[in-house]
Amino acid sequence: MTTLLMMPPLDDDIRSWAERLREDLPEMDVRLAEDDAEVRAALPDADASYGWVSPENLSLARRLRWLQNPFAGPFPGYYHDALIAHPVVITNPRGIYSDHIAHHILMFMLALSRGLPYWMEAQRRGRWERNARKRGYTNVAGSTVLINGVGGIGAETARLCAALGAKVIGVDPRPERDCPATIVPPDRLDECLPEADFVVTTVPHTPETEFMWNRRRFSLMKRSAYFINIGRGMTANLEELYEALAGRIIAGAGLDVFEIEPLPDDHPLWHLENVIITPHVAVADAEDIPERRYQLLLDNARRFLAGEELRNVVDKARWY
Repeated sequence: MTTLLMMPPLDDDIRSWAERLREDLPEMDVRLAEDDAEVRAALPDADASYGWVSPENLSLARRLRWLQNPFAGPFPGYYHDALIAHPVVITNPRGIYSDHIAHHILMFMLALSRGLPYWMEAQRRGRWERNARKRGYTNVAGSTVLINGVGGIGAETARLCAALGAKVIGVDPRPERDCPATIVPPDRLDECLPEADFVVTTVPHTPETEFMWNRRRFSLMKRSAYFINIGRGMTANLEELYEALAGRIIAGAGLDVFEIEPLPDDHPLWHLENVIITPHVAVADAEDIPERRYQLLLDNARRFLAGEELRNVVDKARWY
């Protein structure tokens, strides 16, 4: 019988998924490992797994052919050298967050472009200030939105921006989804940056994207442009981003992810009036995400049993 090992950390969702998988796929032996000792005992018999296999344990995974990564953008070190070299096929849950995160991006765009932080500050002070906005109004309709990464999140963001009347430029090395954007390769990013009124970055943290948003790139943007990072914090140099915002090299930013998380309480970024900060919560309260995770896991488990192509296969060397 084909064995699927669910690895720690186990939570209520994963435990309930194991029970459901046993009912939905009785031909699969679904096991739970509570700690590393149980992982080491069970890995030699596992054909598939949900979670992460450390470098120390990978040598035990003699039968492992499929690993479901719980994260679209996993922690640094998930794709260690031994795992990249191993023949195991890795899949991830990309695509299940697209609508929620795209809505968060639109929240940032509309709030920044219409000056919402300034009106909220006037409200807190109880002041009727019709001239409270300190930055010019940017109409999303007729604007240019550059989306760095047009996977599921980027493609849905492009669709929403186009529906609002924006011109959309997508930057991606391997676009997989149809979307209403002009797609260009990453080597044209610098060329396109001066056109953009909004720069939205959704890319994961990889060796190629680490600190790709830096002083040089911010200097290429319009002084009236807004920067939105919803992907991974390690793609943007925090201090150089602060310099660009404080020095008005760019007009403002909407940030959900940061190089350092939690963002330190004393970081000056908190106090910039042209910045909206949310604490990595774009999908934190989305009640349907656990069910979407389970349905993707179930679908891939069925495909694995049938010898069919799996969904969301990762290029391990690129980490996504």
